[in-house]
Amino acid sequence: MNFSELVDQIKDKKTYLCVGLDSDINKIPDHLKKFDDPIFEFNKRIIDATKDLVIAYKPNIAFYEAQGNKGLISLEKTLNYIPKNIFKIADAKRGDIGNTSKMYAKSFFDILNFDAITLSPYMGKDSSTPYLKYKNKWIILLALTSNNSSIDIQHFKSSDNKKLYEHIIEDSLNWSNNKNTMYVVGANRTSELKNIREIIPDHFLLIPGVGTQGGKLKDISFNSMNENCGIIVNVSRDIIYSDNTDLFEENIRERAKQYKNEMESILIQKGLVWIKNIKFYFFIVMQKL
Repeated sequence: MNFSELVDQIKDKKTYLCVGLDSDINKIPDHLKKFDDPIFEFNKRIIDATKDLVIAYKPNIAFYEAQGNKGLISLEKTLNYIPKNIFKIADAKRGDIGNTSKMYAKSFFDILNFDAITLSPYMGKDSSTPYLKYKNKWIILLALTSNNSSIDIQHFKSSDNKKLYEHIIEDSLNWSNNKNTMYVVGANRTSELKNIREIIPDHFLLIPGVGTQGGKLKDISFNSMNENCGIIVNVSRDIIYSDNTDLFEENIRERAKQYKNEMESILIQKGLVWIKNIKFYFFIVMQKL
């Protein structure tokens, strides 16, 4: 999926929601465990319940690799089930170089046909450039993550008083662009978003950590959106584990819809989409008062 297609999806669906498929066999509803492939059954029902409310899904690769061959089969079946017009992100955080990096790129882009992959950039451009040879594919570099200890490394200042994450972003601009590269910024890093936008005003940001990790959707949206929206907000546990009863599909849909409706409201307030529903118009007006 290229840049224009991604922007069109956001504007057509009036959402920038990504659902993280961090599917843990120990947390899925008990009634799904009777199926031959309970992880795929869980993912399938999540997709059926939310596919009209999202623009992306992000399987966390570790949850599938931990199940061995069976988990990789579940992953492949899940990817084949996701509608073709929905952006597919491999949350893999790979970071090797040379032939190893080339093989990772082949695995995720050629074999599994992901649209994007998260990468750790700390071995330099050699760990990222092999992926950029694939047309209409994306790398998503870890810039400023939400975990507490990330500050010890990512906020480390050099002699010119720049933080390490700033150096990483600025260096990547020498060999990538906003049509093939995004950056991960944690939802709890609101105070840094303005600074990041000054460095990369036109790039997409992937923002995890809304909900269970404390990030506030409205705050991060108004501090990070650009003229193309420019953000994909990932929500995992707060949606997929919001219910584990027999009615979990209805309840996770309702939870995802709450996020989608708030995103639509924000997109309208930012002037990025038009209002067609008069009732929704008055809802937006009341939100501003």
